[in-house]
Amino acid sequence: MPPEVLRTLTGYDPDIEKNRIEARQIMQKLGYGPDKQLALKVSTRDLPGYRDAAVILIDQLKQIYIDAELEMIDTSRYFPKIIRKEFTVGLNLQTSAPEAVELFYGCGGSLNWDGYCNPKVDELLQQQSMEADEGRRKEILWTLERLLAEDAARPIVFYDRAGTCWRPYVKNVTLLVNSIFNGNRREDWWLDK
Repeated sequence: MPPEVLRTLTGYDPDIEKNRIEARQIMQKLGYGPDKQLALKVSTRDLPGYRDAAVILIDQLKQIYIDAELEMIDTSRYFPKIIRKEFTVGLNLQTSAPEAVELFYGCGGSLNWDGYCNPKVDELLQQQSMEADEGRRKEILWTLERLLAEDAARPIVFYDRAGTCWRPYVKNVTLLVNSIFNGNRREDWWLDK
C-alpha cells in the first residue's frame, strides 16, 4: 500500500505514541490497565528468528497492558500444536506475497491455521487472481489488505527484507518484485557455462 493509504489503517499511523494511546484506550474499555494487565502466552518455534521476533512482540504488548510470556516450542511439536489450535497468540514467520494470500487467509486455506474465514475476502482473492491489469490488481489487493487489517486477521508484526542473488551464467531466472519465493521455478534454469 502507498504510505498515505497505509497510515489510515488502525495501528499503521507512523505516530507510534498515538497508536499506543489508542491501543491503551481500547484495553481500558475492556477493563485492563497498568494495575490489571491481560496475561497470555506468545507461542513460537524455538529458533532464533522466531524467538527474536516474539521477544520484540512481547515488549510491544507490554506497552498496551498485555503481560505476555514467551512459550518456545520445539519445531517437531510446533506445527501439530498450531494445527490443533493449542495457542492463544502464535508467532510464525511466513511470506505475504499476493499469490500466497489465499493459502493464509482464504476460507479453508491449507495454511489458514487460525481458521479465519470471511466470504468477502474469498471474493476479493478470486477477483485479484483473475485480474490482468496490474493497476486494478493492486487496488483489489489494497482493498483486501484493508479488510484483513480491519478484521485483525493474522496481523503482520514486521516485514523482513530478503533478496535473491544469482550469477550471470545462470539463465532463465525470473526475479519477482513482491516475493523471493514465487518465481523459484528451478526446473527452468540452465547454465551457460
